[in-house]
Amino acid sequence: DGLEAFRTFLKSEFSEENVEFWLACEDFKKTKSSTKIASKAQKIYSDFIQADAPKEINIDFHTKMHISENISEPTLSCFDDAQRLIYSLMAKDSFPRFLRSEEYKELVKKQQNRNQKRWLPFL
Repeated sequence: DGLEAFRTFLKSEFSEENVEFWLACEDFKKTKSSTKIASKAQKIYSDFIQADAPKEINIDFHTKMHISENISEPTLSCFDDAQRLIYSLMAKDSFPRFLRSEEYKELVKKQQNRNQKRWLPFL
């Protein structure tokens, strides 16, 4: 529920690509097959990294170039620097605003109602 509320909030701010990229990287790091590593890396690159990508993330030129230079032979850690940057951006910027948002307030209210019903089954 929390992830969905955060995604909804990011969509309202036109920055949902950040959490989508972070989640794609988490999934990518769990990849076992070397052929899937290459195809998943290319998908992440084309969706989030390359110039004019449909969900282009905001990362510095150096990080983007480093990924671009190494995408032909990707490793499971090839997006780590970009993922750290995006995580930091969300932690310092988006998430604090989310905690003040209506989406978060609704999430807390929903959770409190669930907890109350769990302890008071007659309600």
